[in-house]
Amino acid sequence: MRVQPAAIVRDDALRLEGVTKIFNRHRAVDGLYLAVPRGAVYGLLGPNGAGKTTSIRMLMGILQPDEGRVSVLGAQPGVATKDRIGYLPEERGLYPGMKIMDNLLFFGGLRGMATAHARREAARWLERFRMTDAADRKLQELSKGNQQKIQFVATVLHDPELLVLDEPFSGLDPVNQDLVRGTILELAAAGKTIVLSTHLMDEVERLCSHLTLVHAGRAVVEGPLDEVRRRHGGETIHLETDGESEAVDRHPDVAGVRRVGRSREITLRDGADPSAFLSDVAGSVRVRRFEVRSASLHTIFVRLVSDDPTVPTAPEPAPAVVPEVAP
Repeated sequence: MRVQPAAIVRDDALRLEGVTKIFNRHRAVDGLYLAVPRGAVYGLLGPNGAGKTTSIRMLMGILQPDEGRVSVLGAQPGVATKDRIGYLPEERGLYPGMKIMDNLLFFGGLRGMATAHARREAARWLERFRMTDAADRKLQELSKGNQQKIQFVATVLHDPELLVLDEPFSGLDPVNQDLVRGTILELAAAGKTIVLSTHLMDEVERLCSHLTLVHAGRAVVEGPLDEVRRRHGGETIHLETDGESEAVDRHPDVAGVRRVGRSREITLRDGADPSAFLSDVAGSVRVRRFEVRSASLHTIFVRLVSDDPTVPTAPEPAPAVVPEVAP
C-alpha cells in the first residue's frame, strides 16, 4: 500500500514526491510521499532499516533519488538551503580529536557564523546543556551521551529554521533525554520546523504533531497524530495486576497483548465490553490499574503491517543500534 498526503501545499517546509532509492536492487525507499508543514514537529518513524535515514539523506542532498522529486524550503536540496538547516545525523559527525569549543566554532563557520558570534552562541548552549567545564576537552574524552549533547549543540548553533534530527536520543540517559526533549519543544514553540526520525514511537507521541509511519521503504500511514489515532487506533486497555495471570492473556475477549514493563496494553476483540472484561479479570487477579485509552503508535503500527491485525503481539524489544541500508 502506498500512502500519499492528502495535499502537498506550497508552504510545506519539506516534500518528497514519489521518491525511490535503490541500493544493489534493494529498494531502501520505495515511492515515498512526504509533506512536512512549516512549523510542525514531524515524526518520521518506523523500525530500523525502514528507510528513514536514507530518506533524510535525500532531503539533505547527500543522496540523490533514483525516482521522484525532493523539495526543501522551496528549493532543491543543496548549497542554497544548507545554512537554513540544522542536521543531526545518526552517526556522529564531529571531530573526536578536536576540543569541543573548536568543533563548535568550526561547524558554526561552515554555516556562515562569524567566530565571535559562534563563540557566544556555543558558550550559551554549553551552559544550557551543563557542559561549560568541558569546552576545552577533546570530544573523544566524553561519554557517548555527552558527545550526543555536543552534536545537538552543533546542530542548533546557527539558529536554523529547519531541524532534521536522526535518532537524537541515542546514548542519552533519562535526565539528558528530558533535557533534549524540553529543548526540542522550546524550539518548536519558537516556530522552528522539526523533523524527528526515530524508531522510538513513544517519543513521537510525546513530541510530534504530524507523522509518517514507514515500513520497508513505504509510508503505511501519514497525517496529523490525532487523525492517525482516530483513523487507525481505536481503544486499548492498560492493565497492571499483582503477579502474573495467564488467565488475562487467555481471556476470550483478548485479541492482542503487548507487555510494557509491569503493565499490559490489551486489544479487545470487536464488540467486547471493557467493563465486563474488567469484572472477569478482577475475579481471578488483583487489579492495580485499569485504564481505557487510545491505542499506542506501536499497536497501530503492528496492526497496519501485520497480515492478521488481531494477532497477539510480543513484548516490545529494547532499542538496538542497527544501521540503515545505505551505500
